[in-house]
Amino acid sequence: MTKSQPLLSLLLFIFISGTISQSIIQLSREHDVYCNSWRFSVETNNVGYWDLVPSRCVSYVQDYMTGDGYRSDSEVAASYALGFAKTVEIAGDGKDAWVFDVDETLLSNLPYYAVHGFGSEPFDELSFDEWVDLAEAPALHASLNLYKELKQLGFTVFMLTGRSEHQRNATAKNLQLEGYSDWERLILRESSDQGKPATLYKSQRRLELVNEGYRIHGNSGDQWSDLFGFAVSVRSFKLPNPLYYIP
Repeated sequence: MTKSQPLLSLLLFIFISGTISQSIIQLSREHDVYCNSWRFSVETNNVGYWDLVPSRCVSYVQDYMTGDGYRSDSEVAASYALGFAKTVEIAGDGKDAWVFDVDETLLSNLPYYAVHGFGSEPFDELSFDEWVDLAEAPALHASLNLYKELKQLGFTVFMLTGRSEHQRNATAKNLQLEGYSDWERLILRESSDQGKPATLYKSQRRLELVNEGYRIHGNSGDQWSDLFGFAVSVRSFKLPNPLYYIP
C-alpha cells in the first residue's frame, strides 16, 4: 500500500458519509415539506373529508402538536378573535353571544391522542369516552385567556359540543377544573341529535339561540363543521387541528 492510499480511503469515506448524510437530510426536508403542505390543506379545508393522518406524517404531527407551532397558531387565532371582539358594541342586554366548541378548542385531548397514534389510528369511541369520564383534559391556554377576556368584555358565552348528554357532568367538571366558569349554557347532543352530521346539529342549536334573541358575534372551533351551516356567527375563528376531521 502506498502512502497515498490511506488518504484516498479517508477521502472516499468522507465523501460517501457526506453523501449518505445529505440524502437523509434531503429526505427529511422533503418529508417535512409534504406534511406541512398536507396540514395546510387540512386547515384550509382543501382536503375535504379525510380519515387518518398519513403514516409518513405521524412524527410531523406529533412534533407540531407538542411543539411551539401548535401553541403559536392557537395564540394567533385567539388574538384575531379578541381583536374582533373588541370592535363589537355590547348592548348590555345579555344577548351579545360568543359560541365555543369544547374538544380541541377549550380543552385539549392531546394526552389521549399521544397514546393513540396522534391521529393515525381509527377513532375508538369506547376508549375516548373513558378518557372524557376522567375529566383530565387540559385547557388550551390561548382559548382560556380569550374566554376570560370575552367575559370581561360582556359577552354571553355558550359552549356547543359534539359530546353526548351523558357526558355533561364529566365535561362540566373538566371545564371548571381548568378555569372556565360562568358560561350561559353547555349544549350537548341529545338522543334526537345522534346520527346527525355535526354541521347540521350545530347549526340547529345556533338557530335556537338566534330564535331566543341572541346575537352570535363570534364562533370559535377546531372543525369546519363547528363554523359552517346556517345561523352562523358574524365572524368565525378556526383553531388548528391536524389530528382528526368531523364532517
